[in-house]
Amino acid sequence: MLTVEKIGGTSMSKFGDCLNNVIRGKRSPDELYNRIFVVSAYSNVTNWLLEHKKTGEPGIYTKFLHNEDYEAAFDTLCNRLLEINARFESIGLDLNEAERFITFRIKQAKNYLSSMYRVLASGYVEKSNILLAAREILASLGEAHSAWNTINILNNNGINATFIDLCGFNDSEPLTIDERIHKAFDNIDFSKTLCIATGYTKGTEGIMRAFDRGYSEVTFSKITIEVKAEEAIIHKEFHLSSADPNIVGLKKSIPVGKTNYIIADQLADVGMEAIHPKAAKPLELAGVKIRIKNTFEPEHPGTVISREYVSPEPKVEIVSGTDKVIAFEVHDPLMVGEVGYDLKILEQMKRHNVSYILKSTNANSITMIVWDKPYVHRMLEELNLHVYQLTVKPVAIVCAMGSNIALPGFLARASKALAEKGINIECFGQSLKQVNMQFVIARECYADAVIALNDELCLQNPTRGHLYDSAEQ
Repeated sequence: MLTVEKIGGTSMSKFGDCLNNVIRGKRSPDELYNRIFVVSAYSNVTNWLLEHKKTGEPGIYTKFLHNEDYEAAFDTLCNRLLEINARFESIGLDLNEAERFITFRIKQAKNYLSSMYRVLASGYVEKSNILLAAREILASLGEAHSAWNTINILNNNGINATFIDLCGFNDSEPLTIDERIHKAFDNIDFSKTLCIATGYTKGTEGIMRAFDRGYSEVTFSKITIEVKAEEAIIHKEFHLSSADPNIVGLKKSIPVGKTNYIIADQLADVGMEAIHPKAAKPLELAGVKIRIKNTFEPEHPGTVISREYVSPEPKVEIVSGTDKVIAFEVHDPLMVGEVGYDLKILEQMKRHNVSYILKSTNANSITMIVWDKPYVHRMLEELNLHVYQLTVKPVAIVCAMGSNIALPGFLARASKALAEKGINIECFGQSLKQVNMQFVIARECYADAVIALNDELCLQNPTRGHLYDSAEQ
């Protein structure tokens, strides 16, 4: 069985565990092959290259964008990557060869950006395309670094491995992403070599233009479709679980086991991606199953996401959400009965590229839940000039999701669990599909709400009234 497997950045940073748990495991030498690995950059490297995904701390790209000393930042990056390399000497990385590879690749990238800087300074070109190209070049460095190191370690451990460098650093071929992937994997005998592919793929359309930081999962998805793999596997540092173990504790965070692509989409909508939704869609349409596995529990089968799965028994599978959202409410006494009143709100949101997570209405009010981001606040400042009354409030949203919860009782139990913790439901949303109950609550109540809903809906068996045994789950 041919599989395509993606290893996340946190797992890559502990590559000794990946080597023992994911690549070798308990396999015989013949069982090592018929697998393709798509690797992410080591933890934090992409943040250093671009900007910190969560805090916004500037990386090399940000310095380049603002005409700051990006060349010195390259030197700092190089030292950091060499420090990462040193961690893997004990498991077979040749430090001299690894240093030659990454220092040369960084030198190439620095030269590219220097040329771009001079072109931008001339004032004769459109700025945005060059900045996007710079972002693409920088992003590719992290995956090239981790993929090359992986190949070197595997070959030095007696495992025949092939470097699939999709970054296109050394060619000027005008290939699309799909064409580059097709060319790279053409005529490879997967039964005789372990392919290690970069998570970044160069293409004429620009993988970051469409997917930004989700590009490695898009590469993973496209490779899976190209080689017609039977299963796509994602190795992470945690299980896809009933709730965040950092909130509810490991003992109450139960691996989901099975769910479907609809639930994966619900998770992505609140920023808790099992897989990037644009990467998931081709796999879903092709009928390929995704398996989410914990790198550090290799014997556990993980969670399988499939197109057709519906839980045979009614249950909430996952409680998730975020406390990084705001609620804004437009109130207007003249709204009642006016057709298309919300159109002017949506047009304003579209101009600022703002998407909502939840929308709730009554006769003269419209409430939307959106991400708490600077560009959203700029949109709201503009919207405030065109509506009767605008109220903005920091909130959290907590969701109870399941492939089979379209039955009486779940909403009542969820509301009761929140009420017993003294948590008021500020706003609520559920569609006719009934796979996701969305509760808007005060931001400071988020962790308590997740714990309450996980205890009531995920840990309690509604037919027997006691905690599931973890082995049974």
